[in-house]
Amino acid sequence: MSMNPITRKVLVVDDSNTIRKSAAVFLRQGGHDVVLAEDGFDALAKLTSSAPDIIFCDISMPRLDGYQTCAIIKSNQKYAQLPIVMLSSRDGIFDKARGRVVGAEHYLTKPFTREQLLEVVKEFGGKSEEKRNEN
Repeated sequence: MSMNPITRKVLVVDDSNTIRKSAAVFLRQGGHDVVLAEDGFDALAKLTSSAPDIIFCDISMPRLDGYQTCAIIKSNQKYAQLPIVMLSSRDGIFDKARGRVVGAEHYLTKPFTREQLLEVVKEFGGKSEEKRNEN
């Protein structure tokens, strides 16, 4: 007997149209609702209206990079428990450490697979909901 996976609302932030589209396809195949943002400012604008359970955020973006976007989101008490997963084509220890410093829960290196995305949503997607229920 298999249980249906829990549907999560996922915000994908990336300046690459290709990455946004492929992430959306993978996540929708996994049964999740997806909201797309082109950069950090777009993500901040969509944050309140979309109420995501988890955010995938590219690091290298114009105007407001992923580290800055993550730090701004985490500095807001309402979103401090929201899991953020950094996305980058760089996989150096410095990049990963910097992501942790600004509050990211996880780090995925591009290109990512459908299985990697869905596993991360499964692992971290319920964390913000659990924290909200504790309060």
